[in-house]
Amino acid sequence: MSSEPKNMSELREVIDRIDRDLVALIGERVRCLDQVVAVKLREGLPAAIPERVEEVVAHVRAEAEAAGVPPDLAEMLWRNLIGWSIAYEEGHLKNGSKP
Repeated sequence: MSSEPKNMSELREVIDRIDRDLVALIGERVRCLDQVVAVKLREGLPAAIPERVEEVVAHVRAEAEAAGVPPDLAEMLWRNLIGWSIAYEEGHLKNGSKP
């Protein structure tokens, strides 16, 4: 924020804008999953690759710390996002169908 908000209404507007931006970025990440499913189908890979999950979480924790975000918060959010992503992939991989 470049200037100090004057009241709660202004703060809520800032938070709402940030939320819109976050949802757009999550949407971009989710849309990428369709390509992930296609590659995993073609290459016979499972939805869950535990080593990759831990690699992503470690990277996110480091990025969070560098950005001044509590790493535990970032890890919690990403583990939920990754869990949802794995379930999405499993649904398509079980059917052998591309999204």
